[in-house]
Amino acid sequence: MSVAIVGVGQTPFRRNCGTSINELCFDAFRNALEDIDLAPKEIDASLICSAPEYDKQRSPAGLISEYLGLTPKPTFYVESICSSSSTGVKVGYSFIKSRLHDIVAVIGFQKMSEISSGEVQERMGRGADIQWESPFGTMMPAGYAMFARAHMQKYGTTEEQLAKVKVKSSKYSLSNPMAMYRRALTLEECLNARVIASPLKMFDCCANADGASCVILANEGKAKKITDTPVWVAGIGATSDTLSTTARTNLTGLTCAVEAGRQAYKMARIKPGDVNVAEVHDCFSIAEIMACENLGFCKPGEGGKLIEESQTYIGGKIPVNVDGGLLSKGHPIGATGGSQIRTVVLQLQGNAGKTQVDGAEIGLVHNIGGIGLYGNVTVLRR
Repeated sequence: MSVAIVGVGQTPFRRNCGTSINELCFDAFRNALEDIDLAPKEIDASLICSAPEYDKQRSPAGLISEYLGLTPKPTFYVESICSSSSTGVKVGYSFIKSRLHDIVAVIGFQKMSEISSGEVQERMGRGADIQWESPFGTMMPAGYAMFARAHMQKYGTTEEQLAKVKVKSSKYSLSNPMAMYRRALTLEECLNARVIASPLKMFDCCANADGASCVILANEGKAKKITDTPVWVAGIGATSDTLSTTARTNLTGLTCAVEAGRQAYKMARIKPGDVNVAEVHDCFSIAEIMACENLGFCKPGEGGKLIEESQTYIGGKIPVNVDGGLLSKGHPIGATGGSQIRTVVLQLQGNAGKTQVDGAEIGLVHNIGGIGLYGNVTVLRR
C-alpha cells in the first residue's frame, strides 16, 4: 500500500509573529486543507512536532489538536530538535503503512521570539551533551564552524564558496512570500559581514523564526479521492549519530545524513542522479555544501565546486533550496522539515511559480536535527 502527501501548508516565517502557537498551527493547517477535498473530522490522528522549552506550554499536542478540532482522535508529540516534523512524517507514514490510521496530519511549529536570542542559543546548545560540550561554548554556530574549518583544511573549501551559498539563497528567496528575508545579497556583502564563529559570518547563519507547517498523509485509496495531484512517499531514511561531537570519526560531513540518504535511495530504488530538485538543511552555508556531498550529488570535497559552478541553481545539475532555504526562509525549528516537504511537493505538482524546476518528477528533502545528531532524508515522487 502506497502512502501519499495530499495537502501541505505553511505560515510565513518571521520574527515576533504576535500570535499564539495554536493560532500559528491553525493557519498552517487551514492552508493545507485549502485545495483538497478533506474535512478535519476525517483525519484519524495528528502528530504535533516541535522542540520543547521555547514557550511555556507543556504537552502542546493536546492543546493544538483540540484547537484544530481533531479530538477525540489520538494525538502524539514528536521531537527530534530541528528535524522534528520530518520525524513526524516518518511516524505518520508508519501509522498508515501499518493500517492503524488512514489519514494523518503532521503539524510542526516553533515560536522562538518569546525568548531572547541568547536564550535560544542556550536552549539549542542543550541539544549537545550538557555535561561535556554545551557548557564550553559548542553552540550551533560553533559546531558548524568546526565543520567548516575541517572542510577547508581537508578540501580547500573557501570563504567565498560559503558566501556563494547565501547569494543563491537570497536570490531565490525573492520569489518566496513565506520567507523571512527577501533581499538579494551580493557576494561582497556576504564576505564583509561580521564574524559570528569564524569562518562563519552573519549571512552564513540561518535566523530564528516563528512559524508552523502542515503535511497531510493518506493511504492510496483515500489519497485519490482527496486530491487529483497526490505526491507519493517513495523512500524514507532516518538515522542518528553520537550526541557528543568528540566521538565523531568524520568532521567534514554528517554520517547520519549519508546513512539516511542511503536508506531513502534504496527504498525508493533510485540513485542520487535521479533527483530533480532538493531541499537540504542549510542551517549554515557549510551545511549545504556538506549535504550535497553526503547525498551523492557530488564527490566528497566537491561541494564548494558545485556552488562555484552554479550547479545548484535552477538549470544546473541539481537545483537545491530554490525557496531560499533555511538561510533566507528562516528556521522555526519544529516547522522546518514540514516546510521543506511543502516546497518539494509544490515542485512535483508543478505549482512552484517562478522557481519551478521544469519536469520535476523526483524530489528529496534532507532535514538534520542538532549538530548532526539526527538525520532524515525523504524521497518524494510525482
